[in-house]
Amino acid sequence: MDSQSSNFTQAHVEANGLEFAFLEMGEGPLALCLHGFPDTPHGWKHLLPALADAGYRAVAPWMRGYAPTAVPSDGCYQQGALATDANALHDALGGDGDAVLIGHDWGATAVYPAVNHEPDRWKAMVAASVPHPAVAAGMLFDYEQIKRSFYMFFFQHPLADAVVQMEDMAFIDGLWADWSPGLSADEASDALRALKNALADPENLAAALGYYRATIGGVGVDPKYDDIQNAGAGPVSIPALYLHGRDDGCLGVSFAEPTAAHFTHERSRVEVLDGVGHFLQLEDPERFNRIVVDFLSA
Repeated sequence: MDSQSSNFTQAHVEANGLEFAFLEMGEGPLALCLHGFPDTPHGWKHLLPALADAGYRAVAPWMRGYAPTAVPSDGCYQQGALATDANALHDALGGDGDAVLIGHDWGATAVYPAVNHEPDRWKAMVAASVPHPAVAAGMLFDYEQIKRSFYMFFFQHPLADAVVQMEDMAFIDGLWADWSPGLSADEASDALRALKNALADPENLAAALGYYRATIGGVGVDPKYDDIQNAGAGPVSIPALYLHGRDDGCLGVSFAEPTAAHFTHERSRVEVLDGVGHFLQLEDPERFNRIVVDFLSA
């Protein structure tokens, strides 16, 4: 990792019955940053210092199933489980009403239900690269998006575990190249090495693919998470920022603007960033950090 990463503290905490490993930096109100697939907390390596400088205790956990966080014994990876993890981490990390929740990709899918189910926990939210659930539901009815989302369907097949592991996870290299074609080779290499370390054990890789198998295939879905998961479909009442890269090769930019209709707070907004793709927080960290910190500081 780069020199910034060496300044992070790594620690562990138990939340929602799982042991979570996390990176943190700074002191102040909790800023919980949730990564997506295929990524790790190191995807936030530029944002964490910016949040710390802005007066937050910036924390980025490895999501459930990503080593060194534990693999859940119940095999639950639905969005309601991820959102429950976020709210449980708020408790475990000593969060209060000034805490903020930030998510990218799968992390974003956890943010909407987490803040809607327990809005008093969170002062504001930021989501990136996956829109509000009511908008995201339309992805499976859009021809161009179905083509982009081929991997989601491929992951339903048992063969996917072996294919993704082949040739030092070249499949994942391909996803990153397709999704963020403008990402520098150094940034991509650092992030991918951290990700491959987290998924090196077949059990961890199966967990990461389990997020997709729960969503499309209904594998391991537990009704105890229904209430919080269903909450995500409602309007977001706290201040909310949604960011999307115009060149996102994973999820088309046409899904970005409609998210604004599901934000009700006067400070909420959607912003599309030109010149970046799916991993916008790594492609143009200076701009991404400025927008996020300015929004949270308003």
